[in-house]
Amino acid sequence: MSTIGTDSAQAAQHLQAGAVVAIPTETVYGLAANAFDEAAVLRIFSVKQRPSFDPLIVHIGRAADIHRVARELPPQAQALMDAFWPGPLTLLLPKHPDVPDIVTSGLDTVGVRMPSHPLTLALLQALPFPLAAPSANPFGYVSPTTAQHVADQLGDQVPYILDGGPCAVGVESTIIGWQDGRWQLFRPGGISAEAIAAITGPLTVVPTAAKPHAPGMLDSHYAPRKPLYRGDVEALLKRFAGRSVGVISFQREYLAHRCEVLSESGDLAEAARHLFAVLRELDGSDCAVIVAEEFPEEGLGRAINDRLRRAAGGR
Repeated sequence: MSTIGTDSAQAAQHLQAGAVVAIPTETVYGLAANAFDEAAVLRIFSVKQRPSFDPLIVHIGRAADIHRVARELPPQAQALMDAFWPGPLTLLLPKHPDVPDIVTSGLDTVGVRMPSHPLTLALLQALPFPLAAPSANPFGYVSPTTAQHVADQLGDQVPYILDGGPCAVGVESTIIGWQDGRWQLFRPGGISAEAIAAITGPLTVVPTAAKPHAPGMLDSHYAPRKPLYRGDVEALLKRFAGRSVGVISFQREYLAHRCEVLSESGDLAEAARHLFAVLRELDGSDCAVIVAEEFPEEGLGRAINDRLRRAAGGR
């Protein structure tokens, strides 16, 4: 089985030897490898069983390191970095030639972010290379928000899991990119579109695709193994009458086999923090079906709706 610990030096030794290591971030746990080492990056795809057409995000420890992975910075990029880094914002930028094509799935852009978790930030600052790191889970499944989630899913495929406690944000980073002369939203996440638009102006939303232009853009993703449906919970409970139904709600208690309320106080940040853990818990329960409310389409509610829509896979 994997070793779980808090020793950043041990994690660094594994990474420098070309191994993959699970790392904590403020969003979710990542499966990390040397972004400049093709063989190491290939291990990420192998462990996750991730298709090669789905690009990875590169994590850096200092804003100045951006020039090691990106050729140039579009307008307002520096202002965005100053405002939101370290934090859950990924910028999709023109790729530096030193970044292997396997990291970007052959695209000429690379997703870059600077995470705020202190353990991982210190690890990145101690390493001589940036880290490519998608979420540390089997491809398409619910993202992990604790070290134990990683161990439960990936077992002995990862030699070391750096334990930084539960993730503070709980949903992946927001991804924006400069395209057609303006900033566009590729994936909602831990920084609200409203906060970003205060710097960039209105964001155009890029639709999902079978072959993604950025990480986390597949139509079906973040999915539990049990069927998940989203919409009017009362109507869905009638539809599945006689079956054991698990409900994911924002604030309201529903009369169901199980009901998981993400935030009794109506705090979208708290709801986002609990989302993946609740999805995982219901998936491992005796519920036959999972149903979820539509969340307010604002702030982090937009990211929660995005993850639930992908988890439902079109249902």
